[in-house]
Amino acid sequence: MAVNLSRLTIHEAHDRLQRGELTSLALTQALLDRILAVDNDLQAFLTILPEMALEMAAAADQRREQGDDHPLLGIPLALKDVLCLEGVRTTCGSRILEDFIPPYTATSVARLEAAGAIFLGKTNTDEFAMGSSTENSAFCTTHNPWDLTRVPGGSSGGSAAAVAADLCLGALGSDTGGSVRQPASLCGVVGIKPSYGRVSRFGLVAFASSLDQIGAFGKDVTDAAILLETIAGYDPRDSTSMPIPVPAYRQALTGDVRGMRIGVPKEYFIEGIQAETEQAVRAAIARLAALGAEIIDVSMPNTPEALPVYYLIAPAEASANLARYDGVRFGLSAGATDIWENYRQTRGAGFGPEVKRRIMIGAYALSAGYYDAYYLRAQKVRTLIRRDFERAFEQVDVIACPTSPFTAFKIGEKADDPLQMYLADVFTLSLNLAGNCGLSIPCGFDSSHLPIGLQLLGPAFGEEKILRAAHAYEQATTWHLQHPPI
Repeated sequence: MAVNLSRLTIHEAHDRLQRGELTSLALTQALLDRILAVDNDLQAFLTILPEMALEMAAAADQRREQGDDHPLLGIPLALKDVLCLEGVRTTCGSRILEDFIPPYTATSVARLEAAGAIFLGKTNTDEFAMGSSTENSAFCTTHNPWDLTRVPGGSSGGSAAAVAADLCLGALGSDTGGSVRQPASLCGVVGIKPSYGRVSRFGLVAFASSLDQIGAFGKDVTDAAILLETIAGYDPRDSTSMPIPVPAYRQALTGDVRGMRIGVPKEYFIEGIQAETEQAVRAAIARLAALGAEIIDVSMPNTPEALPVYYLIAPAEASANLARYDGVRFGLSAGATDIWENYRQTRGAGFGPEVKRRIMIGAYALSAGYYDAYYLRAQKVRTLIRRDFERAFEQVDVIACPTSPFTAFKIGEKADDPLQMYLADVFTLSLNLAGNCGLSIPCGFDSSHLPIGLQLLGPAFGEEKILRAAHAYEQATTWHLQHPPI
């Protein structure tokens, strides 16, 4: 029986490549063929790189003949289009950067390249990673592979959909308020957001600098661990990068959670959560208990404040970061003769409605007379949220809760109601404010056969703990083995 190469996991493909049963060139061509067959319907990619990918694959095959055996050597991956790759268009899903070609490569991407990974293309994103549905992209809306009438989540929806639909074997995304974990949940894949400072942000186009973190999508926990182990580590070009050793994450995947203490916070099971989501998540927690974990109730009383705090801090930082798009140095320019008119026209035409909304909120929060009332107060409450996590992790190793309050919603359903859209990230925002690590893993389906995600949260630089718990749960279930109909 012929093997469907596009359905292989990273570690399965690596084993076949090592045994000589497969070449990277053949694997890459199979993925490119899959993209050609499916992506017109899915619209996961903004830029496809067939020539580059095949050249990288040929080079990987040569490296393997010379004895190289890195687990990502010859593995075809995708990159969210907020990560710079030298010589390749990087749009951030925005008209203002429609023709921007960066002269350098992001550190995380360079580490994948050094490992011998292959880049199939750049994936769609909400504009400047601002959104929860990938509907805010200036170029197209990505569709959920489980139901093409629904969103894939966001802002890393292109990467999540590409992994779920077998258009690549893994992908990178970015997570500022849940933008890796939430689309992973809605698309039924594993998505991990590392601790702030674990992965270099150099070459990641900034949204909110104190919240942004590069994360990874895999078809299973092992793949996520391989990707994270490769991209993690200190980088002197990022002042927030932490100079601490990177553990061998795959060694944490023992399949055993006996003795682990797993906290269940009451504040994450709120009124309004989809009933099937709560049932699936509670069943997953019960399965972890059956595997030998100790389940402990915890309280994180400042959780309800995370949404307003995030939507003050993130837009404030965004308004500062996006000031550089002025029509002068790079990207779109309106070409007006007066510099201030050029500035106004460029930003007016180049930014979409959601980005403009957040710039205005952020500029207002930072303005004279309002800074103390809004931004400064939000930072103080942020400290309280971080302390909630610190107290909880004195009692438990990992926290378990839903990733999203609901499964994938219809395209256009929340487009005219920003507040409802913001609520999509209500369970993921706190982690970014605290700077801790977290992941989403499939834990079931609703009655419409849409994926549900279990979120596992860990302490700062405790990625081994969440990977260990996730892997044990995955080994005891079969949710990750199901495939979308596309």
